[in-house]
Amino acid sequence: MSDARTTVVVITHNRREELLRTLGKLARLPENPPVIVTDNASTDGTAEAVRRLHPDVTLLTPGRNLGAVGRNLAVRRARTPYIAFCDDDSWWEPGSLGRAADLLDRHERLVAVTARILVAPDGREDPIVAELRDSPVRGPDWLPGPALGSFLAAATVLRRDAFLEAGGFHERLWLGGEEELLATDLATRGWWLAYVSDLTVHHAPSHARDATLRRVHGLRNTLWFCWLRRPVRPALRRTLDLARTVPRDRASLRAFGLALAGLPWVLRERRVVPPPVEARLGALSEAQRESTARRYVG
Repeated sequence: MSDARTTVVVITHNRREELLRTLGKLARLPENPPVIVTDNASTDGTAEAVRRLHPDVTLLTPGRNLGAVGRNLAVRRARTPYIAFCDDDSWWEPGSLGRAADLLDRHERLVAVTARILVAPDGREDPIVAELRDSPVRGPDWLPGPALGSFLAAATVLRRDAFLEAGGFHERLWLGGEEELLATDLATRGWWLAYVSDLTVHHAPSHARDATLRRVHGLRNTLWFCWLRRPVRPALRRTLDLARTVPRDRASLRAFGLALAGLPWVLRERRVVPPPVEARLGALSEAQRESTARRYVG
């Protein structure tokens, strides 16, 4: 069942063992997808291990930690119409990549499909799945699942050309909620995103992560996104809501400080979305406030 339509793209940093497990899982997929790994300047022997144990994998070594922009390098290298993003601690279930490509083949205005995420080792659904399934965004009847306002890079297959035309992931956001800006720019170009429950990704969360730094970047990036794309009143409302609800600690203070320090470039690049796209973003406001899966804590 080899399928030449989709390339799997993985970014990694100092998670050699997790990455090797993921590459082993991907190598056994019936779709036999090409795999491109961007090693974001690991110092734990990741690149050497990939070259030795997975010589069929295309390995990119930019020499510094590019964060999400490492995916941009890999997407530019890919030669298939579709890209499946995957984290170094997650992997696609057999058959899901083929089904995702079938959906993208079938629906010409569908840009991305996001899969159900099961958490290892017990296979329970990630808490974010319920929010994807109950997405308040209203979409056209032809969508193969609930319309989404954004996507999860660890569990999404999307169109390569649309990704590149939208500019990929913004280099200033690095990592942490970087998908929201790209998803909104795709929506502005007339594309739709959907959650599809019969696609599955497995996730074995790595312990090699800095939860506090991820929170700082996630909060900063949320603020930057609002200021870059949303009209003044919704952007101000979201900013004040975050200021009231995030923990009152050094991490939150740092995030707001970093966001404010970026105002000069944010204002230079600010492009307010058209009303139909803002309607999608507005529909998500209550869900974002009540979310238990994505909170700025840690």
